[in-house]
Amino acid sequence: MGICDAVAVAKILNATLVIPYLEVNPVWQDSSSFMDIFDVDHFINVLKDDISIVKELPDDFSWSTREYYATAIRPTRIKRAPVHASANWYLENVLPVLQSNGIAAISPFSHRLSFNNLPSEIQKLRCKVNFKALVFVPHIRALGDALVHRLRYPPTESQPLITDDLTGNTDQNVKQMPQKFVVVHLRFDKDMAAHSACDFGGGKAEKLALAKYRQRIWGGRVLNSQFTDEELRSQGRCPLTPEEIGLLLAALGFDNSTRLYLASHKVYGGEARISTLRDLFPKMESKKSLASSEERVLIKGKASLLAAVDYYVGMHSDIFVSASPGNMHNALVGHRTFENLKTIRPNMPLLGQLFLNKNITWLEFRQAVVEGHQNRQGQLRLRKPKQSIYTYSAPDCMCQA
Repeated sequence: MGICDAVAVAKILNATLVIPYLEVNPVWQDSSSFMDIFDVDHFINVLKDDISIVKELPDDFSWSTREYYATAIRPTRIKRAPVHASANWYLENVLPVLQSNGIAAISPFSHRLSFNNLPSEIQKLRCKVNFKALVFVPHIRALGDALVHRLRYPPTESQPLITDDLTGNTDQNVKQMPQKFVVVHLRFDKDMAAHSACDFGGGKAEKLALAKYRQRIWGGRVLNSQFTDEELRSQGRCPLTPEEIGLLLAALGFDNSTRLYLASHKVYGGEARISTLRDLFPKMESKKSLASSEERVLIKGKASLLAAVDYYVGMHSDIFVSASPGNMHNALVGHRTFENLKTIRPNMPLLGQLFLNKNITWLEFRQAVVEGHQNRQGQLRLRKPKQSIYTYSAPDCMCQA
């Protein structure tokens, strides 16, 4: 999303864009660069008629480094760009710096461009970057294609599927009908669990461990800490646990014949947390179960590349559902809307209240879930003022009929 905004700002300023530097997230600790994740030549080529893009700074500006800006206040550093700044803000505050110095370095640059009151050509350019220019590097796409193929054509009990390359093609595929599958984005890592400040039933030991983690990462300051667990759940602020996402899917009619692909990083609580979900959906797969360690060697330990593979598989699934709102959820919802693909959006406040009710029967739970998700199963939603164009890609990214 930041990359799309960077292209838009470069267009507003009629400036050349240097391929953005990606900050290392303190939680994920992944130093992968733009070129490690995205096909940079494709990116530059698709946008060549819109803006000029260079991979590196020209020699005349080689002094403009992160180290240079870290040691003192520099006139070419823009560090106070407001959140959701207008196009005029950039013209009034950044353009003069560019004209005087020939270069401007904007950092931080997260959520620094408005979603409203921008020319339609800038909005369309954001869409073009998001859905056409940004594609993953070839080895991510190849592994993603292999995983999708193995989900579509799983081995039968009588005839195991054997592959010796990433294509996944065998003679068996000719006779076998492709199967449908659901991607479940399970954002239930320690980071999410701690930041939510919710109680996940692990007792005092778990509460203490998550509180210590909050203190270490965010200095103990998270917005949700001011609310009780009951308040957080009734407001839909708690991420769904593996057990809860399993109950949601079961209530919506998915059963033990459903093929699931679990898109996740490290699930908080490990296999013990996932076992209930696996019991409900024994045909559940993941990167680890579908691909050998040799096939995963290029993405091992790299959170951004692991997420890229999950994103790619998520874009090729029949149905996508996320256990909690967040960047991955928002990006996939917007992208799948653009491609007219089905996405289930959990009704978090409703589910929070249902899970708080310890006396509810299965029939009552199922009826409430079905009724509460009638309008949350892929229906087109038009973007409202101030909403993100990356989550709500209609109507800005669509042609007017």
